[in-house]
Order: sequence, then C-alpha cells, then structure tokens
Amino acid sequence: MTIRSVVRGSGSALPRHAVSNAELAQRVDTTDEWITERTGIRNRYLADPDETTSTLAIAAARAALEAAGIDASRVDLIVLATATPDQTFPATATQVQHALGCHGGMAFDVAAVCSGFLYAMGVADSMLKTGMAKCAVVIGAETFSRILDWEDRGTCVLFGDGAGAIVLEAVDVDLADPLAPGIIATRLHADGRHNQLLYVDGGPSTTGTVGKLRMKGREVFRHAVVNLAEVLTEVLEAAGKTSADIDWVVPHQANARILDATARKLGLPPEKVVVTVHDHANTSAASVPLAFDTAVRDGRIKPGDLVMFEAMGGGFTWGASLVRV
Repeated sequence: MTIRSVVRGSGSALPRHAVSNAELAQRVDTTDEWITERTGIRNRYLADPDETTSTLAIAAARAALEAAGIDASRVDLIVLATATPDQTFPATATQVQHALGCHGGMAFDVAAVCSGFLYAMGVADSMLKTGMAKCAVVIGAETFSRILDWEDRGTCVLFGDGAGAIVLEAVDVDLADPLAPGIIATRLHADGRHNQLLYVDGGPSTTGTVGKLRMKGREVFRHAVVNLAEVLTEVLEAAGKTSADIDWVVPHQANARILDATARKLGLPPEKVVVTVHDHANTSAASVPLAFDTAVRDGRIKPGDLVMFEAMGGGFTWGASLVRV
C-alpha cells in the first residue's frame, strides 16, 4: 500500500456581480465582438468592495468541505494560492483557517500567479505523502480586478475574480489497482528570465504601492503553448500514460486560443477539455479549481476519471498534475 493524496471534494465561489462584455464596453474602449473574437470571453465576475480574496476563499473552502463530507476540525493543512492577498501579511490562508475553525494546523499562502493552484496542490501533496498532514484544503482565490489598469483595454478585459478549492486526504491505496485514486504525478517549473512579459509594476520593497498588471500578450501566448505542451508530456511520461488515457483536461482558463492551441499540439480532442473562460474570464490561481468544480457539479467529471490539471502564469511559472478523481 502507498499513500496518495485523494480528492475528496471540490467547491467554488464567485462574486455577486457578473459583468458582460457589453457592460464592460460602457467603461472601457472596447466591444463585445473584439473581446469575444480574440479571447472567447463573454462574461466575468468582479468583486464588490466588501468581497475580498479571503471571503471568496472561505466560501469555496466551505463548499469543498461540504462536498467532501469532512468536518473542518479534521483539516490540518491549508494552502492558498493567490497573487492578490488581503494584506501583505499575515497569509490570507490564516484568515481562512480562522473562519473554518480548524486551528493549530498549518496555513500559508503560495505565490505563483496563474500556476499558483498547481504549486499549492504540489506542496500539499508532498506534505500529505510525508505524513506532515492528513487532510488539506487547497485553494486558489483572486480579486484580480484590484490590480487591473482599467485604461489598458488589452489587459483589463481578460480577467475576473473568483475562488476554487479542493479537499485532499492522505489515503493508503493499492497501486496494483489501475483505478487507484489520487494524485499520480506532478511537475512544476519556473523561468525568471521572462519577468517583464507578465508582471505587476509595484510592490512593498520597490514602489511601496500595489501596482498594476502589465502584459505582452503575444509573447506570453507563444511561451504558454510550448511550455504547457512540454510539461503535459513530461507528466504523462512520469505516470506511464498517454494522452489517449486522459478523460479530461482542466487547463488554466487564460483565453480560448491558448486552450485550442495546446489541445492541438497534444492531439487532444476539444471535447475532452473543460472550458469555462467564456463565463469566468481569467481568474489566475482560481482558474483551475473553479473550472474543475464547475465540471464536477455539472456531471462531466465523474469518480474514477483521469484528469490532467495544467497552468502557466507570470514568472514564468508552469506545471501540470495528473489525478485519478
């Protein structure tokens, strides 16, 4: 028997306010047609002043625990991926911990932008496998609208706010069983040479301000397609699987073009790719768990399915993880 991190449940949360392209065009020099054609995005959710990264994260975590049928008192690890924490410190994860009432365990944030959830899941998986924890809540949560330059129509139309979470539990599984559940293989990467292609132009130690998001979209697109195809191949090889074995790919929802290009490069049929970018836009670290929870709740992803998570974000950071749910 071998310990694996098994997904017990998922949850998600969105702000109250949905903003369509047409509504956004009333405040930004753009059109519904321009946004849809270039990105596939038709809608996004933007947080009101009383909605924060922590409130969204707490709601998503509670939904995941309810779906898992697990009491919060059993949670001894919370890893929250975000680029938009409520405060510089303490970690937003500690606010989630307090709200859930699971005191005394570990709680910390991970910063890897759009790849953040993959990084957070990888960290939690390692800690569960080594016995440092037994039950983890892994969250991706963002209020990216707080760091957008609303005068830059090339970036502000791309992003939205939201949160997604999963509950992981350390379980002894029989690896001789081909349908044994849990995280099978994960690979994570980073390359800091590309900082200036996707970044925020502020921070406590440089400008003393929060800063705004800056992106060179064409260059990011080129790197994303190559890096994601490579890491997906790497994970499949580590797991002894092929793309034909995958039931679902749950990618970071950056834009429809990247999703299509990555699927083509791997020879994956589009019907195997979970796409929610049209409804939620790019929610950074929340993107992957939000899409996963959407597909679980609408019945697409079922117990026993082999699911590939993948993402790339600023840094650059990127990664993928293969999971039997």
